[in-house]
Parts: sequence; structure tokens; C-alpha cells
Amino acid sequence: MSAPKKTTGRVLLVTSAVVSSLALTAPVSYAAPKPPPSTSPSATPPANMSTVGGERLGQPGTQANLAGGVPVLPKDLTARSWVIADAESGDVLAAHNAHWRLAPASTMKMLFADTVLPKFPKSTEHKVVPSDLADIGSGSSMVGIKEGETYSVHDLWLGVFLRSGNDAVHVLSKMNGGIDNTVKEMNEHAEELQALDTHAVSPDGYDAPGQVSSAYDLTLIARSGLQKKDFREYCSTVSAKFPGETKKNKKGKSVRETFEIQNTNRLLSGDSDISVYQGIAGVKNGNTTNAGSTFTGVAERDGKVLLVTVMNPEKSEHNEVYKETARLFDWGFQAAGKVQPVGELVPPKSAAQATAQPGANDSGEAGGSGDAEKSSKSAVGASAADGSSGVGVALGITGGALVLLAAGAFLINRRWPLPDLVRRRGRS
Repeated sequence: MSAPKKTTGRVLLVTSAVVSSLALTAPVSYAAPKPPPSTSPSATPPANMSTVGGERLGQPGTQANLAGGVPVLPKDLTARSWVIADAESGDVLAAHNAHWRLAPASTMKMLFADTVLPKFPKSTEHKVVPSDLADIGSGSSMVGIKEGETYSVHDLWLGVFLRSGNDAVHVLSKMNGGIDNTVKEMNEHAEELQALDTHAVSPDGYDAPGQVSSAYDLTLIARSGLQKKDFREYCSTVSAKFPGETKKNKKGKSVRETFEIQNTNRLLSGDSDISVYQGIAGVKNGNTTNAGSTFTGVAERDGKVLLVTVMNPEKSEHNEVYKETARLFDWGFQAAGKVQPVGELVPPKSAAQATAQPGANDSGEAGGSGDAEKSSKSAVGASAADGSSGVGVALGITGGALVLLAAGAFLINRRWPLPDLVRRRGRS
């Protein structure tokens, strides 16, 4: 189907808006000093935090403009830090200790993916050698990669996003010039995004001294990742077939087995005590001893796209990080259009200089394609042959699918917009 009339009207303004948008410059960023390495979380947020995105975001405690007509914030929120933001305009609707530097757990994989995804075409294959799986932290989440077996890059990214597989992260990191090089590139990319609270030590988010991020930064990083078609596809995939071991069948023929993997994002896949969240389309969860539970999610409802990040709920109830995220999403959708923002998600440093050039690779697809129409069809109709059939289910929850606009067209919003949720389709 065609895009809603409102979106179409906005696109028609692109030509005149592009020229004026180029005059925008990224706001001056102020970051608190980098923290010393730590191995345990602090009990209270520091008094001096970054003010990237606005002065109020640097203040400890809850920041919200609860004027008349704005719903009250959810009760019983126990997370050390959280952020609710409009994914397209960049408005931060409300926040709690937004710039508190905390251990991120596997939400750090969003930065890893946003950094490394463009490096390799999906079809690239890699035979795993023992050194690829060296130095994986004890107790790591694994997808089940085996030495001596060959995997496509597509397989490896499914392992990263669905099962949070540290083994898949390490293989891709080795392909990318090694762990140290990958971490270096991740930190450089974080700086470009103005995610200045973030310091990566390991590419997979495994607990390490000095490895920190913040709810604000994780939201920025997710917003950047969601500009990429492949990132959107992987983070919204509910289940997929993953290659297993090669074994000989009864006839002596070598056969590669497969097994099903499920997304560990419980707002996407559901669980015994939590339902699939209406409109959810990603992004990434995490859990370690140091970090507790962490989660960044994106959801769409009635044409509004929100990002929510929740870090380390103190309440120990099962799936608490998802329950608090769902309550914050509910509040955000009710408050959107009524509440005055308390800050903003800043654009990348280079965004002000970016130009919308026809034919450029705007798809963000691994391996690249400048054909945005082709990209949008691929995002909506990812084939079962790719092992990505779950993407249709995930994005079909409310009929929304993240797609790109026409090649060369840059939908101008106030800052650095996310590609619209503009297609409508029934439940898969």
C-alpha cells in the first residue's frame, strides 16, 4: 500500500527543506570526565553528569514536564536509569539519570553492529578456526558456532541479534581485523555519534573494568543503527534457522543440520509472564552480573515511533526490565504531542555536513545498495530462505514495517530522522 497522506505530504517538502537543513549544526556537547575503571555499579548517580542533549539531562533524578493534560509517569519504576525519546524528531520526552554511566551488558552489541554491519556483504562466508573463538568470557551467551564449520555473515548476524551470541560477535570481530581493532572502531564510532558516555572494552558487552554506557547513549546508538535496513531486519526477527554441525547420514552423505533460534527480546517474542508488546520492532537486550538487566526497544503506534532504554531495574521480578519498558512505552504514546521535551537526541557530528545525493548508498544494507525501493521491499518481505522469516511477524504486529524513503530523498524533521514506519500489512 502507499504511505499515509501525512507522510506523503512531508516527503513533498523535502526538496525545499534539504537546502535549509544543511545549515544546521550539531549542538555543542559537554561531557563529564571519563570515569575511572570500576567493577561494581555505584549506588547513586554522580552529581556531575554529561549535558549532551540538554542541561536537564545532566541532572540526577527524574526529568519530566508534567503540565496539565500530561499523564503521570508510571509508578513503581525501579531502574537506575531510563530514557523515553521520539525516534524521529529526537525529542527526549522524559528521562531518569539519563547520563549515568553504567555497565551496558549486551546492549553494547548495538554499537558493535552499527559499526561492523556495513563491512561485509550478507553472502560472505567464513570458516571458523579455533582462534576465532578464543578469549570468550566464561558464562557468555552463545549461539552455538562450531570450529571447522562455515557460516555466512547473515548467519552470524542472526546469532548476534537473536541469541546475543558472543561467539558470533568474536567471529565477526576477527573478520574485522581482530578484537582490539573492532573495539577501537566502536569507540571512534561512539564519539562520532556523540555517545560520549560510552567506552567499549569488549565488542560483546561482557563485563569488563571501564566498560560503560548510559541510557542516553544507548538510545542514540539504537537510533543510528535503525537507519540501516539490515539492522532493522535483524533486530526485529523473532526466530530463524541457524546452521548446526555437518554430520554423515545413514547413507554416509555429509549433511548440515539446522536448529531454530528465538529472539531473547521478550517484548518481541513474549514469555510466560509477558505478552508481545504491540508495535514492537526491536532492538536489543542484555544481562550480566555487573550490569543487571538492560534493554533498548523501539515501537510504533499510530504513526509515532518511540525509543525507550531501561538500565538495571532494582526490582528482581522475572522480566522486570521488559515490564518497566512496556510501562514507559505506554506513557510515551499517551504523552506524545502533549508533553514538552526535556532534551534531545543529538545528531552525529557529521550530520550537519551530510548531503542527500541521488544514487548514494542510503540503504545501510551490509554490502550496500543504492536502490532504496529495492531495500524497502527487502525489509518488508525478507524471505524464509534467508532464515529471517520472523521479521514479517515482528513488524506485522501492528502492520508496521521500517522502510526507507525514495533514493536521494531525506525526510527533514527537526534533527536526524529515523526512516518512517510507512508500510501497512496484516499479521504474517
